[in-house]
Amino acid sequence: MIGTIVNCLSIISGSILGTVFKRGIKEEYKDIMLQAMGLSATVIGISSAVNCIPKSKYHVLFIVSIAIGGLIGQKFDLEKRLDNVGARFSESNLVEGLSTAVLLFCAGTLSILGPLESALKGDNTLLYTNSMLDGITSIVLASNFGIGIMASSVILFLWQGLIYLSANVVSVYITADLLNEISIVGGILILSSGLNILKIKKIKVLNLLPALFIPIIFFIIKGLV
Repeated sequence: MIGTIVNCLSIISGSILGTVFKRGIKEEYKDIMLQAMGLSATVIGISSAVNCIPKSKYHVLFIVSIAIGGLIGQKFDLEKRLDNVGARFSESNLVEGLSTAVLLFCAGTLSILGPLESALKGDNTLLYTNSMLDGITSIVLASNFGIGIMASSVILFLWQGLIYLSANVVSVYITADLLNEISIVGGILILSSGLNILKIKKIKVLNLLPALFIPIIFFIIKGLV
């Protein structure tokens, strides 16, 4: 688990640094950084979805995943719960930043294959690489959205920890096809976060987050049948 711990610490450190920088940055610079993050998230989301959809062997799975995941997320109203947390930190836009952080940190291939490599081979190279990327990203996010971005490290720990502890079981199901489907769903959700940040369309991205688990459940059931 050392690789995952390092990954989480990089996010915590980046969040602290970003929050410190935030205090000394003029409002107009914060705005342009926010726009840059929104555009980057939008491009990353579009690129991930567009590149992976042609490779999909299950052309409606991502649609079903988004629909079912949205229903589950709306049932528990994850976004409203986090809004309440954000209010305590006086960070009105924390939801947008945290949803973007969770997706960028958890939906990537490195965040899935990293804990698998660590558990099965004792190789933390992918997680260390992911740590550097996440650390830099968390600095940018925290400089715009505040210290609350640090909370994404907890979600990342649970995500990677679950993969690590169940590596011997789930490694059979984590195929190129599954990663491709997760990338499509993740791309769509990252795109949604970008649209939120750019204030183009308000989308309850956190309520759609359970959609990431639907392809996993589908492939596990498919493997058992």
